[in-house]
Amino acid sequence: MLQSSSARLIARVTPHARAAIAALSLAALLSACAMPKHPDSEAAAPDPFNPAAAQLLDDTSWVLSAWKQADGTVRAIPSADQGEPISLTLSTAKGQRHASGFSGCNRFMGSYALKDGQLSFGTLGGTRMACATPGGKIEGSFLDALTHIDRTGVQMRAPQQMQLVLEDGDTLTFDRVTE
Repeated sequence: MLQSSSARLIARVTPHARAAIAALSLAALLSACAMPKHPDSEAAAPDPFNPAAAQLLDDTSWVLSAWKQADGTVRAIPSADQGEPISLTLSTAKGQRHASGFSGCNRFMGSYALKDGQLSFGTLGGTRMACATPGGKIEGSFLDALTHIDRTGVQMRAPQQMQLVLEDGDTLTFDRVTE
């Protein structure tokens, strides 16, 4: 009886080689069906100080959650139970970059810019109420801080945060407000 060329080739392969081919074939089949071990949600977070990340700030709202001074001490900021939180909204709704928010006692507004990964503010104007509250005590420092930003960090992966590193080394951390 005549054997086909495939059958003759298989007949010449040793049993050990057949077992190795079968194992490799099975491994290839299983790896093709395997789920990835590191989905994006578990991957390391990107560098928040990447200049491209600052472009994600348009049309976002933030609440000041921490103020770490250059010497490592934490500056007290008003909590939600002490009144309205210190906030910052960055909007492009009217075709221009407009900043607004609450600075502890008064509302403020003005323009902002994003250039080379840096958030900066134009002249900020605001209401002129006097407050003896914790927010009133920090307001002047907060508004001054917005004019002395050295670096801007943005993390849009949970927890979404923005960090403003000031020229004096202080770091203001904001949590994103989503509606």
